[in-house]
Amino acid sequence: MYSDPVEGRIAENIMYFARLLRSAGLPVGPGKVLDAIKAVQLVGISSQEDLYWALFSQFVNRNEQRELFDQAFHIFWRNPQIMERMMGAILPTVRIEQDDLQEMSRRLSEAMSTGDEHSRPQQDSDQVEFDASFTFSDSEVLQEKDFEEMSSEEIARAKKAIEKLRLPIMNVATRRFQRSETKKQVDMRATLRAALRSPDSIPLKYKKPKLRHPPIVMLCDISGSMSQYSRMFLHFMHAITNDRDRVHSFVFGTRLTNISRHLKHRDVDLALDKSSAAVEDWSGGTRIGSCLKQFNNFWSRRVLAQGAVCLLITDGLDREEADGLEKEMERLSKSTRRLIWLNPLLRYEGFEPKAKGIKTMLPYVDDFKSVHNLKSLVELSEVLSQPAQDFLYPLSA
Repeated sequence: MYSDPVEGRIAENIMYFARLLRSAGLPVGPGKVLDAIKAVQLVGISSQEDLYWALFSQFVNRNEQRELFDQAFHIFWRNPQIMERMMGAILPTVRIEQDDLQEMSRRLSEAMSTGDEHSRPQQDSDQVEFDASFTFSDSEVLQEKDFEEMSSEEIARAKKAIEKLRLPIMNVATRRFQRSETKKQVDMRATLRAALRSPDSIPLKYKKPKLRHPPIVMLCDISGSMSQYSRMFLHFMHAITNDRDRVHSFVFGTRLTNISRHLKHRDVDLALDKSSAAVEDWSGGTRIGSCLKQFNNFWSRRVLAQGAVCLLITDGLDREEADGLEKEMERLSKSTRRLIWLNPLLRYEGFEPKAKGIKTMLPYVDDFKSVHNLKSLVELSEVLSQPAQDFLYPLSA
C-alpha cells in the first residue's frame, strides 16, 4: 500500500483519522497520535494490514472499541476517493456518499459528517425543517430509541440513566424466623425459655419468617451477534451490582466467565476495564449449551442455593445447534425461583421463534421479554416486582 511511512502525508492522515475516532467516541488524545505515528514508522506499512495493526495497537484499549475502529479504518483508508478528498482538501472531516453511510454505525456516520454543516451554502440556513422527534421530550425519545441506533452522545446519556436504574424485587420468606407480635406461629423454643423465668405461667411466644430479597444471577451473551448491546448490558450489570448485595454476574460466548468481583468496583470505567481483561471470547461465536453446562456444574450450587432470580440475556442463536441445551435449560429452570429471558430480537414486530436454540429454550423460561432500549430495562423492574408463584420457602436462607 505504502512503501515509506515518512514520505507523503501519512502522519497528517493519521492525525485526521485520530480526529475521526475521537469524534466517534474513542478516547484518542495527542499523545496517542504521536505514539501511533512512531508505531507506523517503526513497523512500516508495506501492506494495509500492517497499517491496521499499527494503529490498532495505539487507539484501541477495550474490546468494545474494536468494531468501531474496524469500521472507521476500512472507510477512511480503503476508499480511494475518500483518501484523495482528504489529502486534497486537508480537512479533519470528509463528505461521504449516502451508500457509505448505510454501511457503518450511526456514531461513525455522525463523526464522518460533522464538518458538513460548515461547508453548506448560505441559503440552506434559511430553510426551516420540522422534526417530529421534538414533539416529545428528549428523555422520552431516548427511552424509546434502540441501543443499536444511538449516537455517541445518546449512548453517553443512556449510560448515565442506567447508572441511576434500580430494580425493586419483592422480599421473599426464608427458613429463618424472627420474633413476631402477631399470633402467626408459636415459637416453642422462646416459649420454653420464658416458662423457665416464670414457672407459674407459660406465656406463648410467636415467630414469623424473615423476609429478604432473593439473589440475582445475570448471564449475559457477549458473542458477535450481541456486540451492539453487550456494552450497554455491562453498564446495566454494574449498576445492579452496586445497588444491592448478593448479585452474581457472568458473561459467555464460547466459554463462561465470572465477572462478579470486577463489577463491584464503584468506578464504572475501572470495573469494565477489569472485566474486559478477564474475558477472552468477546464478539466470537455462541455456545449456549456448553456455557450453561459450565454454570450448572461449577456455579449453580453456589449462587442459586437461595431461590435466586436468574436473568438470561441472549438472542438464543446457538452455534452448536442446541446440542445439550434442553437438558441444561431444564436444570437451570428447576434451580431458580424465576428464570427471565431478555432477548433483543423481540424488538422486531414480526419476530418468530424459528431458530432451534430459541425453540429449545422457550419452554423453560418464566418470562420472555425484550431488552433493546431504556424503556425495556425500566419495564424489567415491573416484571421483577410481580410475585412469583412458587414454593413459599427457598432451599436455604
